[in-house]
Amino acid sequence: MNPKQTLKNMANTMKMAKKPNKDEYQQHLRLVLLGIGGIGSIGFIIQFVFSVITFGR
Repeated sequence: MNPKQTLKNMANTMKMAKKPNKDEYQQHLRLVLLGIGGIGSIGFIIQFVFSVITFGR
């Protein structure tokens, strides 16, 4: 990897990037919170199931 080319690619990416408007920001925030909640729920259910299984023995 050429460091000059890497820096040039980073600069081009920053030039193309734009600040999201309020609607885009809220949509991304909603999706991220939904993903975090979903993963947390799955982890809680797995922990609960295994605690019930081990408590029964």
